[in-house]
Amino acid sequence: MPKMKTHSGSKKRFKKTASGKWLHRKAGLRHLLTGMSAKRGRQLHTAKVEEKNSHEAAVLRTYLPYK
Repeated sequence: MPKMKTHSGSKKRFKKTASGKWLHRKAGLRHLLTGMSAKRGRQLHTAKVEEKNSHEAAVLRTYLPYK
């Protein structure tokens, strides 16, 4: 049986922690930043969000079988 292919977009955006949780960065820091408050920008800089939905974790397992 052939190997499964890793989803290229997902491998750039998601990271699996040692405990098995998935992390990703929040969106909103690419453009149109002048209209954003400085507080909002700082909050987005440090934001790494954990996937809590079990369905999303199952989808990520199929996208990233070797992570």
